[in-house]
Amino acid sequence: QVQLVESGGGLVQAGGSLRLSCAASGRTFSTNGMGWFRQVPGKGREFVATISWNSYTTYNAETVKGRFTISRDNAKKMMWLQMNALKPEDTAVYYCAAQILGSGSDRASDYVYWGQGTQVTVSS
Repeated sequence: QVQLVESGGGLVQAGGSLRLSCAASGRTFSTNGMGWFRQVPGKGREFVATISWNSYTTYNAETVKGRFTISRDNAKKMMWLQMNALKPEDTAVYYCAAQILGSGSDRASDYVYWGQGTQVTVSS
């Protein structure tokens, strides 16, 4: 069982930066693949970035490549999403998620644990 809590969201102007944090608690974290997803009202959850259990594999959605960076620290049971050059279309609720497997994935259905979400709003 893994419990996840996101923080770091807020209001930022276009071109600005935010760093989202995901704090994990529970028996496992270091063996779980992790991911960030986002959702806007009326749409499904959209993949943003994922990282394998050992950080060897990371990949981002095309929409955020070159702007967002995912990272983790297993000893601290923390994951982060550094978001730079933010655009109004990045406005969404951002969720962190954990798999049972350690590989990382871009599919929401591969994740079993989810945080409550943190709102990111980018003004133009």
